[in-house]
Amino acid sequence: MDGLTSIRTVADHFGLPISTLHYWERRGLVVPHRRARQRFYDTAQVYRVALIQPWRRSGLMGIDEIAALLSRTENWRDVVDSRMADIDAQQDRPAAARRYLGHLKQCDHGPSLEDCPRF
Repeated sequence: MDGLTSIRTVADHFGLPISTLHYWERRGLVVPHRRARQRFYDTAQVYRVALIQPWRRSGLMGIDEIAALLSRTENWRDVVDSRMADIDAQQDRPAAARRYLGHLKQCDHGPSLEDCPRF
């Protein structure tokens, strides 16, 4: 159909509920073509869905941030920097917890960490 893909096909391909694509449309993230009251996506819009899905799935990027990235507003680089900082912080927390637990395991003070000079 003129290089257009139905909403059902797009939803099935990406494992998304159709309601998610409707929501993304309402928020301006995707713009389907309409024929006989049905939604169809051209290649560019399918590509946008492919970009949006992992950003949303990761939980690190909200709809407004995704909209800023897709629209290339002035602050899109700030959005990327902020997300990268969040990812770095998320990676640092488990590493710090691991160091803490490793120290706890090795500490001569045992579970009485209030006596440990490094606590």
